[in-house]
Amino acid sequence: MTQQIPPSPPSTPLPEPELSGVRNFRDVGGLPTADGRRVKTGRLFRSGHLAHATETDAEFLASLGLHTVFDFRNTADQALEGPDVELPGVRNVNIPMSDPAAGKEFWTMVRDGDLGRLRGILGDGKAFARMVDSYRSMVVDRTAEHGRVLHALAEDSLPALMHCAAGKDRAGLSIAVTLLALGVEREAILADYLESNAPHRRYRLRRGGEAPRPRSPEVTELLAPLFDARAAYLTAAFDTIDAHWGGVDRYLAEGLGLTSGTLGRLRERLLD
Repeated sequence: MTQQIPPSPPSTPLPEPELSGVRNFRDVGGLPTADGRRVKTGRLFRSGHLAHATETDAEFLASLGLHTVFDFRNTADQALEGPDVELPGVRNVNIPMSDPAAGKEFWTMVRDGDLGRLRGILGDGKAFARMVDSYRSMVVDRTAEHGRVLHALAEDSLPALMHCAAGKDRAGLSIAVTLLALGVEREAILADYLESNAPHRRYRLRRGGEAPRPRSPEVTELLAPLFDARAAYLTAAFDTIDAHWGGVDRYLAEGLGLTSGTLGRLRERLLD
């Protein structure tokens, strides 16, 4: 099946920073809503983890005036990557979600180059199916977490940065849910999501302070569905919302517990 790539979202007014220890950082400001408004710049950011942020990276992040950093990594991720760099005056909120790559044991297999086990887990389309199932389950099983984030954004948590390990899946879906609540067009949400495939954004495997190791072509191919942002993944999440709740409005109200008042405050704080 041919994957259709939507056009890129509008560029943000400020140049994108060159961060050496933080991957996949960007401001989601500028994305258009169905009613002709746009997401405010300088209010909502996304990235990979902050554990390897350099001093210069940390100075830039501190300059954003962040109120809250939402970290969706679980304990296995944090044990492997390390804690986020501390930013003065910023509240760190950890809301653990399951990693499609399955934590420490999985990455041990990758580092050790255990092809037999990787073939069994990821070969013959299993990696792609694993990712699609993960996005579907995050929509249905993580309503409490996503609702908590949106309620916080509507009250006192902006400007905010959302991240997981790579900033692609757990953070990517949390950003997508937030943008749906703001009324951003799905095509624009998908375009922003696919920006994670840019070479300078892609995740670098460096666990426990180790330098990245070269991987064999077969291991690279087996891992590709896990490291890629693919339209099919986010589309599966959108389709699950439609199938389970009949559309975004009921998902926000019944799934995430958002009242019209909360949605109004969220949009007032995040939309121009």
